[in-house]
Formats: sequence, structure tokens, C-alpha cells
Amino acid sequence: MFLVVLRRSGPRWDSSRPMEEQSGWDEHAAFMDELVEDGFIVLGGPLGDEVRVAHAVEAESEDAVRATWARDPWSETHLVVESVDPWTIRLDGRRA
Repeated sequence: MFLVVLRRSGPRWDSSRPMEEQSGWDEHAAFMDELVEDGFIVLGGPLGDEVRVAHAVEAESEDAVRATWARDPWSETHLVVESVDPWTIRLDGRRA
């Protein structure tokens, strides 16, 4: 099942610094790369307001998504989960 996850800046996010200069960036980036390699994250990245981040993920449930995000080194410090919603995909332009 696909889900859309919105995360937002947490209490330790320093808005005066770019993402790559936030504390713990290397550990967070490695964790996120692993999620892409494992097929958990399908698409993801910051939204235009640079406060929220959207991810399209493939997981069995919302609980599985929340458990995965809890392992992120930035969980609850730099990023907090705002919402997790099931996504019914009716149009898919990806090529097999």
C-alpha cells in the first residue's frame, strides 16, 4: 500500500542553516538513503515552504510507517510526523 507522509521541522531545526548543515545531517542522510534502497521511500523531498517534507512511501500500514520514522536520527528533533495518509493511486506515469 502507498501512503503519503508529511513531516515538518522539529524543535532542533535551525532555520538559519541549510538542510545539509543541520546537526546530525550525515546520519539522517544515510538513514534516508537506506530507505530508498529498501524500496520504502518511492518519492520524497522538501516542499516549497522549506518547513514541510513530503514522502510517498510503500508500507503495510501507518503503524509500520511511524515505526520506521521513529528510527530516523532526526525523529522528533529535526523532523516530526505531521500526518500519514493512505494514497489510492489511479494514475501512474512511471515506466516499468
